[in-house]
Amino acid sequence: MKTELFYFDDCPSYEQAAANLKEALRLEELPETVEMVRVTSEEDAGRKRFIGSPTIRIDGVDLEGPEAETQGYGYGCRVYSSDGGFAGWPSVEQIRSTLRRQTTDPNSPAAANEAPRSCCG
Repeated sequence: MKTELFYFDDCPSYEQAAANLKEALRLEELPETVEMVRVTSEEDAGRKRFIGSPTIRIDGVDLEGPEAETQGYGYGCRVYSSDGGFAGWPSVEQIRSTLRRQTTDPNSPAAANEAPRSCCG
């Protein structure tokens, strides 16, 4: 399973997203290896299919599913729905839910390998 976290240096949320991602991987008893992918410009955002910082991909699929990419790409902050509100990072439970889905769905790349909004400026 390949786990990536895309971010830009001045993002106020990517460190919490990384901590939540590692905790979710630990709780799911999966390798806690996360590839940190730095995005440096608007052009780089397009090349890397960057929805906003932080963006988490599991085996190349956005945490919120492939439809998340319909929002377009851009060099800015990203927000996640969280308990009726919004947060700058996904919760541990949101990440765990995606990890479970990816490792149990027979059509997901992760399962095959194992048997798996813009804001601020």
